[in-house]
Amino acid sequence: MPLRGRPPHQRSWRHAEVLLVGAILAPGRRTVASILRIAGLSRERRFVNYHRVLNRAAWSGRAAAKVLLGLLLDAFVPAGPVLLGLDDTIERRRGACIAAKGIYRDPVRSSHGHFVKASGLRWLSLMLLAPIPWAGRVWALPFLTALAPSERYRRERGLRHKKLTDWGRQLVLQARCWMPGRRLILVTDSGFSALEFLAALLRQEITCVTRLRLDAALYRPAPPRQPGTIGRPRTKGERLPTLAAVLTNETTRWQRLTVPGWYGEGDRVVEICSDTAVWYHAGLPVVPIRWVLLRDPGRRFDPQALLCTDLAQEPLQIVRWFVQRWQLEVTFREVRDHLGVETQRQWSDKAIARTTPCLLGLFSIVTLLASCLNSRAQLRVSASAWYHKQRPTFADSLAAVRREIWSEQGFALSRHTLDATKLPPALREGIAYALCHAA
Repeated sequence: MPLRGRPPHQRSWRHAEVLLVGAILAPGRRTVASILRIAGLSRERRFVNYHRVLNRAAWSGRAAAKVLLGLLLDAFVPAGPVLLGLDDTIERRRGACIAAKGIYRDPVRSSHGHFVKASGLRWLSLMLLAPIPWAGRVWALPFLTALAPSERYRRERGLRHKKLTDWGRQLVLQARCWMPGRRLILVTDSGFSALEFLAALLRQEITCVTRLRLDAALYRPAPPRQPGTIGRPRTKGERLPTLAAVLTNETTRWQRLTVPGWYGEGDRVVEICSDTAVWYHAGLPVVPIRWVLLRDPGRRFDPQALLCTDLAQEPLQIVRWFVQRWQLEVTFREVRDHLGVETQRQWSDKAIARTTPCLLGLFSIVTLLASCLNSRAQLRVSASAWYHKQRPTFADSLAAVRREIWSEQGFALSRHTLDATKLPPALREGIAYALCHAA
């Protein structure tokens, strides 16, 4: 369909549709050139118009995130509490034109005894943790991602540096504005275990579950204020023993529980103890918490402590929520392996700020498209004589969506007819490109 004479926003939308479908079908790198080739547009003389969708066109990524969140809620969490996950990841990028890059610790390549630094962009992503019926497990579905520029980048432009917790607070409060009537539970790692961050979420009635240091200063709640007392009201009571002391205390009463779905390994038996306290540090807000101390009877992992800002929550539910945070790491790995994150080659600031959030959101879009397929297509898994899978993974869902797209373009072959069917030239060229560049 010719695009000449259409309003600019309609032309940009048609170009964005081509980029979306091409990003799903393309193997390997997710550059605009690769997307045009897989879409059969390798001879498109106005190819620059597709680049302009990312580096010049006027559209709001925040508005797109709101629409995507609404679709995800309708499809997977239509009612009840909404479980969100917040985490950051490093996109390894080099080059003089990548202005917002910095030097960060690489969490994937580093360990407790080995520190690895990486040059790249730091992205903070907010994801919906929702059960996927055909997968039989919880997936982390990104819908809102923001770039957290390095301190050097902000300093060179005369701007105040924003900490990662500040970016995270803005993302979560934005999600609260989009879901005013829903109960929100946020699961994060130890990087967001900060009193100011927790207090800001608590004021908006958002429950947060994260790690807690074993040496954190815990106190009893402040006693009731007596009439006639002079001075400011107390914010805390007497000091409580640290969780490290509770861990080594022989009188601590432990409860043995079975946690289902322990980091993708199935059920795990753990021992826990829990209580409520007030977390306080001088000059910072006072946050009431329920802490949960975990240890493994088999000593396969070190003891750890969790906190929840909902004092009435059951300890087992707190542990189950926190264990689901691992799905965020799985999603980061999937988008690198199957959706081309870290393979794009945009150089302008606007294109850089848009491309990676779009690729992360593509994970959720593929999941939504897979939910529209029939049950037989959803449950189709890539199995072989030496590799058996009982449930489909994201790679299987992506393959099913690709198959459906190619079928709609004319690649449906019937076994009940002997008539030869010619493929459209664009489809034939796109399939040939996918086969030749499958690696």
